[in-house]
Amino acid sequence: MATGAGRRDALDELIEALRKLPGVGVKSAQRMAYHLLQHDRPGAQALAGALTHAVQAVRHCSRCHTFTETDPCATCADPRRDARLLAVVETPADQAALERSGGYKGLYFVLMGRLSPLDGVGTAEIGAERLLERAADGVVEEVVLATGFTAEGELTAQALAAALKARGLKVTRLARGVPAGSDLEYVDLSTIAYALHDRR
Repeated sequence: MATGAGRRDALDELIEALRKLPGVGVKSAQRMAYHLLQHDRPGAQALAGALTHAVQAVRHCSRCHTFTETDPCATCADPRRDARLLAVVETPADQAALERSGGYKGLYFVLMGRLSPLDGVGTAEIGAERLLERAADGVVEEVVLATGFTAEGELTAQALAAALKARGLKVTRLARGVPAGSDLEYVDLSTIAYALHDRR
């Protein structure tokens, strides 16, 4: 009987862990847990191993704050990148989307999210001070604000633009080819490339 209770506890623990993923509710978490345990135990082991390895090996780049196993990250260390351009994005996923578009060859700064006063997320929480220090390194000539066109993304862009311009930096914003209310990682690549080219 105790063994059965132990198995139930382990299953509940797995379901609760899966619920921490964005957009995953109780039913979805249960389906994933049951699938892994019933049909794909090797896949479950591989997932557990990959998560453990990533948590141990992946950290933030000291220059751009993206995820990396080396510091600085490969992008920051690449001498072919245009160090005069600095794109500011909300997440590593947004950075990856810009990279896949092929339309941007500068460097990045990855925020720790976006401003959301109602949730208590201010400039300190998104790393604005670190961005201002990074942008004022004497090399950066233009800061491209590539935050999303959600209400929070727009608020973040406006606040950062004011602070950056006060330090004499040229600030541009992605063009409106990116649909309003959208997160950058879900926008098609040609639209991102156009928005980068036509930034204002």
